[in-house]
Amino acid sequence: MNSLPNKEILFVPDKNLAHYVSRYTKKKIIPWPGFCRVHENISQEEVLKAKEKHPFAEVIAHPECRPEVIDIADYVSSTSGMLQYAMESKAEEIIVCTETGMINRLKRENPNKRYFSVGRTCIQMKMNTLKKTYLSLKEEKYRITVPEDIRIRAERALNRMLKVK
Repeated sequence: MNSLPNKEILFVPDKNLAHYVSRYTKKKIIPWPGFCRVHENISQEEVLKAKEKHPFAEVIAHPECRPEVIDIADYVSSTSGMLQYAMESKAEEIIVCTETGMINRLKRENPNKRYFSVGRTCIQMKMNTLKKTYLSLKEEKYRITVPEDIRIRAERALNRMLKVK
């Protein structure tokens, strides 16, 4: 955000992520009213109840969680950041505030710890499978076309983002 010349930024698609990002910039962030259902439905009350049950557990949260959940988390990061944190943390128990499928990956990559999820299952994420992706690529079954003027503008935006350090 700070590398952008704009003073105001319309942030899409997630209002909670917009709120999180706004903590780290002086720019005016205008949040789009969209949200991820899984992260939006994780409540501070649920996290505090999990903390009562597991008082020595650390809380890690995805930045798309609601601000009041972010406020009580010990660590906030993307999925890959959560995995890295779990590996490096001295905590033996971790409360995870994101999609429940993350627990399986955490257990696989960091089996010596215990994880407790306060998230939900994302039905949309479960629709995407390796097999479906493979078949789609192999059979060139699902073609997505974008008008050329939009493709050019999107490419320009992506190239600018890749240059940001």
